Amino acid sequence: MKFFDEAKIEVIAGDGGNGVASFRREKFIPRGGPDGGDGGRGGSIWAIADRNLNTLIDYRYTRIFRAQRGENGRGSDCYGRAGDDLELRVPVGTVFTDLGTEEVFCDLDADGKRALIAKGGHGGLGNLHFKSSTNRAPRQCTQGGEGERREFRLELKVLADIGLLGMPNAGKSTFIRSVSAAKPKVADYPFTTLHPNLGVVRVDHNRSFVIADIPGLIEGAAEGAGLGHQFLRHLQRTKLLLHIVDIAPFDPAVDPLREAKAIVKELRKYDELLYKKPRWLVINKIDLVPDEERKERIATLVKGYGRGVRHFVIAAVNGEGCRDLIFAVMAYLEEQRSHEKTDSSE
Repeated sequence: MKFFDEAKIEVIAGDGGNGVASFRREKFIPRGGPDGGDGGRGGSIWAIADRNLNTLIDYRYTRIFRAQRGENGRGSDCYGRAGDDLELRVPVGTVFTDLGTEEVFCDLDADGKRALIAKGGHGGLGNLHFKSSTNRAPRQCTQGGEGERREFRLELKVLADIGLLGMPNAGKSTFIRSVSAAKPKVADYPFTTLHPNLGVVRVDHNRSFVIADIPGLIEGAAEGAGLGHQFLRHLQRTKLLLHIVDIAPFDPAVDPLREAKAIVKELRKYDELLYKKPRWLVINKIDLVPDEERKERIATLVKGYGRGVRHFVIAAVNGEGCRDLIFAVMAYLEEQRSHEKTDSSE
């Protein structure tokens, strides 16, 4: 199945049914009085987060969604039937943005969370509502209200604890294959990853976290180079970023430190909050560096990247150093979760 994380849709709630002006007509009951019923309300449209979905492909080609109209009222005090509501199921993490106002309308970030995105019109009133002591034969009735009509942009932001950041071929996919059961494509050419991959990392029986691998970012992404910024939204919900840097690039003219700083610069251009998110430096492919050069290369990269940054040295292809990194990540997440519980209890 193809991965789609964006879509534009139009939702049209059902109109309310019209009320009716009617009078009771039965043998031996002259002037029976008004008996026109109300129209039924129009169907509303709801959005529901469903953990069993992982893509917006259902909304890629079907763009317009209409709810059922309410039935008109009838005589003999018969009310019209209400229109059926329409439910749109979307992956957990889907954000609805109103294209009219460019404001976030709802964020479905939990399984089963619901949001009313278009309300159905109210039913019209029949003439029995207008009878009184001075108006015994009312001929007034009202029309049903129009259902709401909106256009939305849907954006899927995957829910993950950890996000992987780095240049193409830095080894992100190899790392996620090494520490989880996910099997993203790995090859010796750039942009082998074309859509986000999620992997569950199990540290032990009851301790695990979700890690997200997105397509590589390159310098100039803000201007559309490479795959641009289109996948960075999937890192916005993460608690920690792992910036994976290839310390032994295939081209000797490539400077790992310069590439690492370029990624950080692009991150800041995209979103200041994402830039300020906790970020660790993960130096990969250490197995390709001669033993006598390792210490100096690592020190140069760490010093140039920024003082105080927490760093790890790994070789994702054979798992060297990955265990220590995973346990450190798990400890960090558990600490963050305990702080969140403490803050919520206060």
